[in-house]
Formats: sequence, C-alpha cells, structure tokens
Amino acid sequence: MVQYGLTPGYKRLPAYFYRSDHGREPVREWLKSLELDDRKQIGEDIKDVEFSWPIGMPLVRSLGRDLWEVRSDLSQGRIARVIFCVEAERMVLLHGFIKKTRKTPAHDLDLALKRKRGGSR
Repeated sequence: MVQYGLTPGYKRLPAYFYRSDHGREPVREWLKSLELDDRKQIGEDIKDVEFSWPIGMPLVRSLGRDLWEVRSDLSQGRIARVIFCVEAERMVLLHGFIKKTRKTPAHDLDLALKRKRGGSR
C-alpha cells in the first residue's frame, strides 16, 4: 500500500497561503507585486519544498519557534525569504520579504509569529 505524500509526483507538504480574519492573503499579495522572473523563482523554490519535505539548507532553514524559511536567490543579487510553519501536514506561507540585511529582521519574525498564532495585521 502506498502512503499519501510518499508516492513520486505527490506533494509531501502542500503549500497554503495564510489568510487573515479579513480574507487577506499577504504572501500572495506580496508575490503579485514582484517581477515575473522573481515570482517564478520563488514559486519554484516553494514547489521544491512541497515535493521534497523535509529538506534543509541551502533551500530551507529553521528559524526556531516552529518557523522555517524558504531561501530564494533572485536576479541582481537580491534575496527573498518566505517564512512558513507546518500545521496539519501543510506548509502555511506566513510572510514574504526581500532580505536586505544579513540577519532576518525581528519585525519580520514577529509578524510571522503573530500570523502563526492566528492574529491578523
């Protein structure tokens, strides 16, 4: 018998957008604001996580507190991060941003944690 998620071609950890109490999907909105090539790269990286979970560096890194980040290298030397958590065998995309500093800014982590706990912005 084949278990769901372990069969080639099936997502092991399907991605879902966090949705606020007001129906907003901030990561989807952020992605739509990016250039097409950047959206494609981030989408490919998320897809790789969906089909290969669990996966580690260099694509995914633990941030602690049950948060993870998808690490995407974009054009012109830019770096994007999508912070997610795993709930009910789903990858919940909580927050996305273009990284400008070496360390993940505290406000980005705090926002992802707030969304993880169910708070809306």
